[in-house]
Amino acid sequence: MPTNAQANLQIENENIRVTEWRFAPGAGTGWHRHQYDYVVVPMTSGTLFLKEPQGDRVASLIAGQAYTREAGIEHEVVNTGPGEIIFVEIELKRPT
Repeated sequence: MPTNAQANLQIENENIRVTEWRFAPGAGTGWHRHQYDYVVVPMTSGTLFLKEPQGDRVASLIAGQAYTREAGIEHEVVNTGPGEIIFVEIELKRPT
């Protein structure tokens, strides 16, 4: 049975929420939907397995290379690799 990814809330106010995510090998988020637009800043390089409504895929992360996604994304994220994956997620809380 997969373990849960570890979330460490760093900042939250009316405008943003910043969370550090740590995924041990085999750890996952469970199925979820993103309420806000968000930016991900990988702290480590590696690959994550994503289960999405459109099908499964693999996402490659490169340390320090940020990317963004829009609110409404639904998926489950799992670290199927041999090493820990760490990234910082910055959610932009603004009316949609």
